[in-house]
Amino acid sequence: MKPRFAPFVHTLAALVFCAALGCAHAPSPTPSPPVVVLEGARVFDGEAVSGPMTVVLEGERIRAVGPRGSLQVPAGARVVDYSGKTIIPGLIAAHSHVGNVSGVDTGRRFYTRENITRQLARYVEYGVTTVNSLGLNPPLFYSLRRELNAHAGGADLYGAGPGIGAPLGTPPARGMGLEDDQVARPETPEAARAAVQDMARQGADMVKLWVDSLGGSVPKLSPDIYRAAIDEAHRQGLRVFAHIHDLEDAKALVDAGVDVLGHGVRNAPVDDAFVQAMKARGVWYIATINLDEANYVYAEHPSWMDEPFFRAAVDPALQRRFDDSTWQRETLSGPGAEKARKAVKLNLENLRTLHQAGVRIGFGTDSGAMPQRIPGFAEHRELELMTQAGLTPAQALRAATRDSAELLGLKDRGAVAPGLVADLVVLDADPTQDIRNTRRIHAVWRRGVQVTRLAEPLDGQTVRP
Repeated sequence: MKPRFAPFVHTLAALVFCAALGCAHAPSPTPSPPVVVLEGARVFDGEAVSGPMTVVLEGERIRAVGPRGSLQVPAGARVVDYSGKTIIPGLIAAHSHVGNVSGVDTGRRFYTRENITRQLARYVEYGVTTVNSLGLNPPLFYSLRRELNAHAGGADLYGAGPGIGAPLGTPPARGMGLEDDQVARPETPEAARAAVQDMARQGADMVKLWVDSLGGSVPKLSPDIYRAAIDEAHRQGLRVFAHIHDLEDAKALVDAGVDVLGHGVRNAPVDDAFVQAMKARGVWYIATINLDEANYVYAEHPSWMDEPFFRAAVDPALQRRFDDSTWQRETLSGPGAEKARKAVKLNLENLRTLHQAGVRIGFGTDSGAMPQRIPGFAEHRELELMTQAGLTPAQALRAATRDSAELLGLKDRGAVAPGLVADLVVLDADPTQDIRNTRRIHAVWRRGVQVTRLAEPLDGQTVRP
C-alpha cells in the first residue's frame, strides 16, 4: 500500500526534473500584484481627517494604512508623494441611473454599452466609484453589471433591474421616452411576486418600487401589490428601495417593511410617528435634494456654473440649453420652478429632522434619470446641500462612503482601511473644513489603478475639471 503522501513526492520530483531540463510545460510563478505606496496625505477615516499617513496598495486592495513612518515600504514599490493632500474613499451613489440620457434627450435607445461605459467613466473622474442604477434597467443591465465590474475603467455598477410600477403609472413611460417600457407593472399580488422572482433570478441587487401618483395625475402602486413585492423580495434575500414623494406613502411603506426610501418626503413636514417608525425599523433615507433643485437652479445661473469643474460634466447640447436666455426666462417664470423651490426647502427641513433624530441617512441624487440631473457633478452638489440641512461635512462624507456601502450591503468598500477595495479620491484640500473641497480633485484611484484620462464628451473634446 502506497503512503498517502506518495503523489506529492512524485509531483515534486516531476517538477524538479522539468526545471532541470527546461520543460515547456513547467508552471511559471504567478506574478505578484503591483504595490503602490501613497505617502504623506491626510486620510478621512469616516469621522475625521488624520495624518499625515501612509497608505499601501497591493493590486486592487488596500494592504495597510498607518501614520507616516510607521510602515515599512516594500522593496520595489512605487511611491507617490501626496504630502499636503487629503484622501477620502470613493463616493458611492446609492440612487442614480445609467443609460437614460444623451444630451438633452431621454429614451430607451440610449441604453447602450457605449453610452453606459462612457457615463461610468465620467462618474469615476468625479470621484464616484460605485453607482447603483435604481430601476429603468432593461435586460442588457445584467450582462453589463457582470462584465464592467471586472474592470477598473469606470464605476462599479449595481442596480435594481427594471423595477416595479403601477400600470399606466410612475415612471411615465411616454414622458421619459420609454415607449418599449421595461418596468414591471403587475396587476395582482401574484404577478408582483413573479416579477420579483424573475429579477432575483436574473441577478438584480435589489428591488425598486415606484409609489407616487405624481400629484394625482397617474395611478399609484397599490398597497396589496407593493406588500407582496416587499415580502417576496425579502424571501429572495433582496432589499427593497421605494420611490416616494408624500408622507402618507412613506409611512405605509415603512409599515410594509421597505428597507430604503429612495427620495425625501416633500409634501409635508415629517412627524414624530414617522421618525420613530424609521428608527425602530432601521429604514434608510436618501433625500436626493438635487433632484428638485435641478429643475430651476441652472436657469438662475449661479456663479459655480462658470467653474471648469461644472462645465466639464455638462454635455455640450445641455450647456447650450443652459446658456439660452429664452429657456432661462421660461423655466423661471413657469409654475414648476416655484413648486421645485418649495420641495427643496421641505426636503432640507425633513432631512435635518431625520438626521438629528438618528435615522440612517444614505447618499443619492437620481443623477442620470433626466438630462439636468448631471452625473458626477450632482453628487458633489448633493454633499453641499446635505450640509445645508445641518449635516457636518464629515457626516455628509460618511453618508456618501461608509454608510452607503452598508446601505447597499457592500462590505468591501466605503473606507480607507486594510482589505478593502482601493477606490480612493485624492483632494487638494480638506473637505471636512469645507465640503466644496471635494471638487478639488487631484487624482482618483480605481481598484488600485490611477485614473489618468477623462472620458470623452459627446462632442469628442476632452475636458478636465
